[in-house]
Amino acid sequence: MNCTITEEELVSPYLILFKSLCLIPFFHYLFFLFLAILLFLYLFLEIHFPRSDPISLTFNPNSDLCQFIVSKCRLLHGRYFPTIWLSSPHLQTAFLSLFGNSPPFCYKRNLFQATDGGTIALDWLMHSDVVEGISQVVNGSTPGNDRTPIAIVVPGLTSDSTAAYIKHLAFRLAKEGWNVVVSNHRGLGGISLTSDCVYNAGWTEDLRKVIDHIHSQFPEAPLFAVGTSIGANVLVKYLGEDGTDTPLVGATAVCSPWDLLICDRFINRKLVQKLYDRVLTVGLQGYAQLHHSIISRIADWEGIKKSRSVREFDNYATRLVAKFETTDAYYRHSSSAQFVGNVGVPLLCISALDDPVCTREAIPWDECRGNKNIVLATTTHGGHLAYYEGITATSMWWVRAVQEYFEVLLSSPYADRRQKTQIIPEPLESSIDQGPYILETGEDGLVAAAAASEVETTRANAEEEDSAQIGKTSYHLHKDNTRQGYNSLIGPLMNRVDQLSRYSRKSVWLLAYIAIISTWPLLGPALLLSIKKRFRRLIKN
Repeated sequence: MNCTITEEELVSPYLILFKSLCLIPFFHYLFFLFLAILLFLYLFLEIHFPRSDPISLTFNPNSDLCQFIVSKCRLLHGRYFPTIWLSSPHLQTAFLSLFGNSPPFCYKRNLFQATDGGTIALDWLMHSDVVEGISQVVNGSTPGNDRTPIAIVVPGLTSDSTAAYIKHLAFRLAKEGWNVVVSNHRGLGGISLTSDCVYNAGWTEDLRKVIDHIHSQFPEAPLFAVGTSIGANVLVKYLGEDGTDTPLVGATAVCSPWDLLICDRFINRKLVQKLYDRVLTVGLQGYAQLHHSIISRIADWEGIKKSRSVREFDNYATRLVAKFETTDAYYRHSSSAQFVGNVGVPLLCISALDDPVCTREAIPWDECRGNKNIVLATTTHGGHLAYYEGITATSMWWVRAVQEYFEVLLSSPYADRRQKTQIIPEPLESSIDQGPYILETGEDGLVAAAAASEVETTRANAEEEDSAQIGKTSYHLHKDNTRQGYNSLIGPLMNRVDQLSRYSRKSVWLLAYIAIISTWPLLGPALLLSIKKRFRRLIKN
């Protein structure tokens, strides 16, 4: 190859640079490209080598309760091994949001009306429904001598009972003998706002009323609570406010933000965190749009529409509705970290150190260590509310840990607590159906709370129509049974086909990504070696 440079070529330094770059072997460029991709995956997506890391426990060494819990909970002194193709907190969190792999089932809904006129949807999943398939009515007439333990679940920000992680938790607890009730936030779960009160990260009054309401209906049943993300912050704040004056036997806080001010700084620090901030903001704006008629009246609607971050949304909406002078004042007042020291019931806190939303910097290590009722379990990996494990990512580690912790606590002598009975407002009359939405649905898709008289009138009309149709339906009974048997076989298959058709595009790209990530460390060097040999042959020829 003639590499001599003429005087004309000296005039163009770019030509000299181009010829110099041409002298570098092509496989060297591929090697540097491969390194750049690895660097991007490591720094931006935080890809890590799959390995099982031990669970780090922080608790008061002088606490007999904590010593008992730690000694009995096998998962807490074990290891967490994440799904091999989800070896990144962002992949874990994204997979939870896009796919979830949640079990299929239906809740039974009960509406609870607060003293200010607000409506809260309580979605129940009973143990009998999961194991035996027997429908059990959940209303004011339920016998009070039921001693089946109840787990009250508080979802995260803009999440409701249909969220994948909530369904994972509810199904596992119900399968293991628990009755589960998801306390949806106001305005979520298909329920419209019926008052000017809107939930926020520090609003504990709704949770307090719901717990007292359930305790009055099931005075003999042990009550437990699980809070996730913002729901965990609300739960811990409630426990700190009430101390030992609560009917709860135990509780669990999963991926709590702890300090909202620190988390606000963290989520605006890096580009990838800003993406999460933007996604959360879009969800909050969607929530505001659903209840435009009320929120536009009590908040700054123009500011809500132009919000580009959670902080801006809180400044134009949450702060004004909750009547705080500044956004920082709202964050400081609503943070649960300052209430940790006053928690008076057994509490298990689970946090991932690589959580891309709730940073480790906000975890109150010393406060948890100083309280004899708290066990703080931290993992190196897990993402935000994900903790997927197994090659198929159908199981979530924190769900198993919560179930084991509750079982150990329920069978321990510490579960024998004094339970209080408190008179609270009766819930709205409602029928309990297999579907999640059982009342009248408006044109906007929201479920409106109906008055008791309307419900009774509807029931009376329905009974008259049913009695008139008895003679007609008896003739077609055999034919309908045959058709139902056919539908019971074909229905699940068609539903599965519909799901595959909806998610086929995402699934194909996900599988392609998994194949590239998992096989590149093996095929990459072989491919580079093959290209290198071919170039050598071309040079020789």
